[in-house]
Amino acid sequence: MRIAVACDNGKVSAHFGHCQEYRLYDVVDGKISDSSSLANPGHQPGFLPDYLASHGVNCIIAGGMGPRAVELFEQNNVKVVLGAEGDTDEVVSKYLEGSLNLGKSTCEHD
Repeated sequence: MRIAVACDNGKVSAHFGHCQEYRLYDVVDGKISDSSSLANPGHQPGFLPDYLASHGVNCIIAGGMGPRAVELFEQNNVKVVLGAEGDTDEVVSKYLEGSLNLGKSTCEHD
């Protein structure tokens, strides 16, 4: 499994499309086996879901994203987790443990 976290300065970004980078976490047997960074190539409507899926992403975690982006990720068989906040390493660890507390998506546009 590969998880991408929308990231700004080591923290989960409020909006997946406007983040500085995506922190990628490779997960094997429920544990993080490796992590790396992928620069955000820029916000272009409809582009990022395909782009991240092409990098092997199965799950994206962000503070928020619009409903059209959610739909496009789901079409690419990428699970969307919204309403996350905090340090990206801690968020992924809690997600894998099943103890991640999620708030409301921080992105409300259509």
